[in-house]
Amino acid sequence: MPLHAVTEIHGEAGLRERFLLEIADLPEPDRSALIDALDLAAELHRDDRRTREPYLNHLLRTAIRIRRYYAIDDADVLVAALLHDAVEDHPAELAGSTNGDVVSAALTAIAARFNPRVADLVRAVTNPEYDPTRDADEQYREHVEASLTRTPWARVIKVSDFTDNGVGIVHTTGPKVTRAATKYAPLVPTLRRLVALPDTPLTEDVKEHIYEQLDTAEERFRAILG
Repeated sequence: MPLHAVTEIHGEAGLRERFLLEIADLPEPDRSALIDALDLAAELHRDDRRTREPYLNHLLRTAIRIRRYYAIDDADVLVAALLHDAVEDHPAELAGSTNGDVVSAALTAIAARFNPRVADLVRAVTNPEYDPTRDADEQYREHVEASLTRTPWARVIKVSDFTDNGVGIVHTTGPKVTRAATKYAPLVPTLRRLVALPDTPLTEDVKEHIYEQLDTAEERFRAILG
Protein backbone atom coordinates (compact mmCIF):
# COMPACT_ATOMS: atom_id res chain seq x y z
CA MET A 1 0.00 0.00 0.00
CA PRO A 2 1.43 3.45 -0.90
CA LEU A 3 2.67 5.35 2.13
CA HIS A 4 0.25 8.25 1.71
CA ALA A 5 -2.58 5.70 1.53
CA VAL A 6 -1.35 4.17 4.80
CA THR A 7 -1.45 7.68 6.23
CA GLU A 8 -4.98 8.37 4.99
CA ILE A 9 -6.36 5.10 6.35
CA HIS A 10 -4.29 4.41 9.46
CA GLY A 11 -2.73 7.76 10.39
CA GLU A 12 0.38 8.20 12.52
CA ALA A 13 -0.25 4.97 14.42
CA GLY A 14 -0.26 3.00 11.17
CA LEU A 15 2.95 4.64 9.97
CA ARG A 16 4.64 3.89 13.28
CA GLU A 17 3.59 0.26 13.02
CA ARG A 18 4.79 0.07 9.42
CA PHE A 19 8.13 1.60 10.44
CA LEU A 20 8.65 -0.97 13.19
CA LEU A 21 7.86 -3.77 10.75
CA GLU A 22 10.35 -2.41 8.24
CA ILE A 23 13.20 -2.34 10.76
CA ALA A 24 12.35 -5.64 12.50
CA ASP A 25 15.03 -7.57 10.60
CA LEU A 26 17.85 -5.15 11.45
CA PRO A 27 20.34 -5.93 14.23
CA GLU A 28 19.18 -4.98 17.72
CA PRO A 29 21.64 -2.06 18.15
CA ASP A 30 20.35 -0.56 14.90
CA ARG A 31 16.72 -1.00 15.94
CA SER A 32 17.44 0.64 19.29
CA ALA A 33 19.08 3.63 17.60
CA LEU A 34 16.15 3.98 15.21
CA ILE A 35 13.55 3.83 17.97
CA ASP A 36 15.58 6.42 19.89
CA ALA A 37 15.64 8.64 16.80
CA LEU A 38 11.88 8.22 16.35
CA ASP A 39 11.29 9.17 19.99
CA LEU A 40 13.50 12.23 19.59
CA ALA A 41 11.78 13.29 16.36
CA ALA A 42 8.35 12.82 17.96
CA GLU A 43 9.36 14.99 20.92
CA LEU A 44 10.93 17.76 18.84
CA HIS A 45 8.05 17.93 16.35
CA ARG A 46 5.26 17.23 18.86
CA ASP A 47 3.49 20.53 18.14
CA ASP A 48 4.33 20.72 14.42
CA ARG A 49 1.74 20.06 11.77
CA ARG A 50 1.56 19.93 8.04
CA THR A 51 -1.62 21.06 6.32
CA ARG A 52 -3.59 17.93 7.22
CA GLU A 53 -1.46 15.86 9.55
CA PRO A 54 1.17 15.71 12.31
CA TYR A 55 4.59 16.58 10.96
CA LEU A 56 5.98 13.29 12.25
CA ASN A 57 4.08 11.49 9.48
CA HIS A 58 6.34 13.10 6.88
CA LEU A 59 9.47 11.97 8.73
CA LEU A 60 8.14 8.43 9.09
CA ARG A 61 7.27 8.19 5.39
CA THR A 62 10.71 9.53 4.43
CA ALA A 63 12.45 6.83 6.50
CA ILE A 64 10.09 4.01 5.52
CA ARG A 65 10.51 4.82 1.82
CA ILE A 66 14.29 4.56 2.15
CA ARG A 67 14.06 1.22 3.92
CA ARG A 68 11.32 -0.38 1.82
CA TYR A 69 11.57 1.10 -1.67
CA TYR A 70 15.26 2.01 -1.76
CA ALA A 71 16.33 -1.22 0.03
CA ILE A 72 18.69 0.60 2.40
CA ASP A 73 19.56 -1.10 5.69
CA ASP A 74 22.12 1.49 6.81
CA ALA A 75 20.88 2.58 10.23
CA ASP A 76 22.76 5.89 10.15
CA VAL A 77 20.93 6.90 6.98
CA LEU A 78 17.57 5.90 8.43
CA VAL A 79 18.26 7.76 11.70
CA ALA A 80 19.25 10.86 9.71
CA ALA A 81 16.07 10.54 7.65
CA LEU A 82 13.96 10.67 10.81
CA LEU A 83 15.93 13.71 12.01
CA HIS A 84 16.38 15.47 8.68
CA ASP A 85 14.33 18.52 9.72
CA ALA A 86 15.28 18.53 13.40
CA VAL A 87 18.18 20.98 13.23
CA GLU A 88 16.43 23.26 10.77
CA ASP A 89 13.21 23.44 12.81
CA HIS A 90 14.31 22.92 16.43
CA PRO A 91 17.99 23.77 16.87
CA ALA A 92 17.62 25.40 20.29
CA GLU A 93 15.76 22.40 21.72
CA LEU A 94 18.48 20.07 20.49
CA ALA A 95 21.25 22.37 21.68
CA GLY A 96 19.60 22.93 25.05
CA SER A 97 20.29 26.65 24.73
CA THR A 98 19.43 29.72 22.67
CA ASN A 99 22.90 31.20 23.07
CA GLY A 100 25.69 31.13 20.50
CA ASP A 101 25.69 29.03 17.34
CA VAL A 102 22.68 26.84 18.11
CA VAL A 103 22.86 25.03 14.77
CA SER A 104 26.40 23.81 15.42
CA ALA A 105 25.44 22.94 19.00
CA ALA A 106 22.41 21.00 17.76
CA LEU A 107 24.54 19.00 15.32
CA THR A 108 27.03 18.31 18.12
CA ALA A 109 24.16 17.00 20.24
CA ILE A 110 23.09 14.64 17.45
CA ALA A 111 26.67 13.42 17.05
CA ALA A 112 26.88 12.72 20.78
CA ARG A 113 23.52 10.93 20.95
CA PHE A 114 24.03 8.90 17.77
CA ASN A 115 27.34 9.36 15.97
CA PRO A 116 29.22 11.96 13.87
CA ARG A 117 28.14 10.38 10.58
CA VAL A 118 24.46 10.87 11.44
CA ALA A 119 25.19 14.50 12.30
CA ASP A 120 27.05 14.99 8.99
CA LEU A 121 24.11 13.57 7.04
CA VAL A 122 21.66 15.82 8.87
CA ARG A 123 23.95 18.78 8.24
CA ALA A 124 24.01 17.99 4.52
CA VAL A 125 20.21 18.21 4.24
CA THR A 126 19.78 21.20 6.58
CA ASN A 127 19.18 24.52 4.85
CA PRO A 128 21.58 27.30 5.86
CA GLU A 129 20.58 30.87 6.59
CA TYR A 130 19.96 32.61 3.29
CA ASP A 131 20.97 36.05 2.07
CA PRO A 132 17.76 38.11 2.47
CA THR A 133 18.67 40.21 -0.56
CA ARG A 134 18.53 37.18 -2.92
CA ASP A 135 15.72 34.89 -3.99
CA ALA A 136 15.28 32.22 -1.30
CA ASP A 137 14.18 29.47 -3.70
CA GLU A 138 17.23 30.02 -5.90
CA GLN A 139 19.50 29.82 -2.86
CA TYR A 140 17.70 26.65 -1.74
CA ARG A 141 18.39 24.98 -5.07
CA GLU A 142 22.03 26.10 -5.02
CA HIS A 143 22.46 24.65 -1.53
CA VAL A 144 20.83 21.35 -2.45
CA GLU A 145 23.02 20.87 -5.51
CA ALA A 146 26.27 21.80 -3.75
CA SER A 147 25.57 19.80 -0.60
CA LEU A 148 24.33 16.67 -2.34
CA THR A 149 27.17 16.73 -4.84
CA ARG A 150 29.58 16.44 -1.90
CA THR A 151 27.58 13.87 0.07
CA PRO A 152 26.28 10.86 -1.89
CA TRP A 153 24.37 9.28 1.01
CA ALA A 154 22.55 12.55 1.66
CA ARG A 155 21.07 12.22 -1.85
CA VAL A 156 19.17 9.17 -0.63
CA ILE A 157 17.57 11.16 2.18
CA LYS A 158 16.83 14.22 0.08
CA VAL A 159 15.23 12.31 -2.78
CA SER A 160 12.91 10.49 -0.36
CA ASP A 161 12.06 13.80 1.30
CA PHE A 162 11.46 15.35 -2.11
CA THR A 163 9.29 12.45 -3.24
CA ASP A 164 7.13 12.86 -0.16
CA ASN A 165 6.73 16.56 -0.87
CA GLY A 166 6.52 16.34 -4.67
CA VAL A 167 4.53 13.21 -5.46
CA GLY A 168 2.63 13.83 -2.24
CA ILE A 169 1.68 17.36 -3.25
CA VAL A 170 -1.78 16.03 -4.17
CA HIS A 171 -2.35 15.52 -0.44
CA THR A 172 -1.65 19.20 0.29
CA THR A 173 -4.33 21.87 0.36
CA GLY A 174 -4.55 25.64 0.31
CA PRO A 175 -1.97 28.23 -0.77
CA LYS A 176 0.88 25.85 0.08
CA VAL A 177 0.14 23.84 -3.08
CA THR A 178 1.24 26.55 -5.50
CA ARG A 179 4.04 27.68 -3.20
CA ALA A 180 5.48 24.15 -2.98
CA ALA A 181 5.21 23.54 -6.72
CA THR A 182 6.99 26.82 -7.45
CA LYS A 183 9.80 25.94 -5.03
CA TYR A 184 10.29 22.31 -6.01
CA ALA A 185 9.61 22.10 -9.76
CA PRO A 186 12.99 23.56 -10.85
CA LEU A 187 14.80 21.06 -8.62
CA VAL A 188 13.62 17.95 -10.50
CA PRO A 189 16.35 17.99 -13.20
CA THR A 190 19.03 18.51 -10.54
CA LEU A 191 17.85 15.55 -8.49
CA ARG A 192 17.56 13.35 -11.56
CA ARG A 193 21.16 14.18 -12.48
CA LEU A 194 22.45 13.61 -8.95
CA VAL A 195 20.66 10.27 -8.60
CA ALA A 196 22.23 9.14 -11.90
CA LEU A 197 25.80 9.76 -10.68
CA PRO A 198 27.86 6.56 -10.33
CA ASP A 199 28.62 7.21 -6.66
CA THR A 200 24.95 7.46 -5.65
CA PRO A 201 24.60 4.40 -3.37
CA LEU A 202 21.46 2.96 -4.96
CA THR A 203 20.93 0.02 -7.29
CA GLU A 204 19.92 0.66 -10.89
CA ASP A 205 16.39 -0.66 -10.37
CA VAL A 206 15.92 1.70 -7.42
CA LYS A 207 17.20 4.59 -9.50
CA GLU A 208 14.66 3.72 -12.20
CA HIS A 209 11.92 3.74 -9.56
CA ILE A 210 13.08 7.17 -8.40
CA TYR A 211 13.13 8.54 -11.96
CA GLU A 212 9.51 7.46 -12.32
CA GLN A 213 8.63 9.22 -9.07
CA LEU A 214 10.40 12.37 -10.22
CA ASP A 215 8.47 12.22 -13.50
CA THR A 216 5.22 11.97 -11.54
CA ALA A 217 6.18 14.91 -9.36
CA GLU A 218 7.09 16.96 -12.43
CA GLU A 219 3.74 16.20 -14.05
CA ARG A 220 1.92 17.30 -10.89
CA PHE A 221 3.93 20.50 -10.61
CA ARG A 222 3.19 21.28 -14.26
CA ALA A 223 -0.54 20.72 -13.75
CA ILE A 224 -0.56 23.00 -10.70
CA LEU A 225 1.50 25.77 -12.28
CA GLY A 226 -0.10 25.54 -15.70
